[in-house]
Amino acid sequence: MREPTRKQQQVLDYIRDEIESGRPSPCVREIAGHFGFRSTRAACDHLTALEKKNCIRREPGKARSVRLVEEKRADRHSTVDVPVLGRIPAGAPIAAEEQVERRLRIGVEALGFHPSDKTFALVVRGDSMIGRGVFDGDVVVVDGAREPQDGDMVAALIDNECSLKTLVKQQGKTFLKPENPRYENLVPVDELRIQGVARTVIRNLA
Repeated sequence: MREPTRKQQQVLDYIRDEIESGRPSPCVREIAGHFGFRSTRAACDHLTALEKKNCIRREPGKARSVRLVEEKRADRHSTVDVPVLGRIPAGAPIAAEEQVERRLRIGVEALGFHPSDKTFALVVRGDSMIGRGVFDGDVVVVDGAREPQDGDMVAALIDNECSLKTLVKQQGKTFLKPENPRYENLVPVDELRIQGVARTVIRNLA
């Protein structure tokens, strides 16, 4: 059985998040709106592909009938090993050096979302995100498969330097915002590449 593509996995994660938050499964119009598709046809195509790959089930002719296929879902009581890819500054950005330092074993339920092979962790250095409860020495678990939205806390490469900040999309411009008044916004000169959305913070109690 072929695995979902990156975009199909993002659609699947969105459906899962909605259902597990106690909301009805999203309709095709909501999926199209969430991902910025120009028409509902693209959403329908992704749902059809996910159904063929045995990730979801739908009832023909019935709205909001998407159901997750149970065997595709991770056991919430199981654990996963998340690679820790070094440190990320919550302060001034530094040159990117990505390498697996160690692996962090964490329960899926504590993680708060279903991990994929694009899930990784980073150790925070600095205090620019204290306004969102992220402190020096904390570990953030990043979902590299999730589509970044305005207001998300993201791990990003900005002009080839890595940083953890809030993503802001405003008046046609995209930049990174610290959550500490001591720091200025980071506006890309050449490139801003989002590596993933920070989904979970693990507090350093040392």
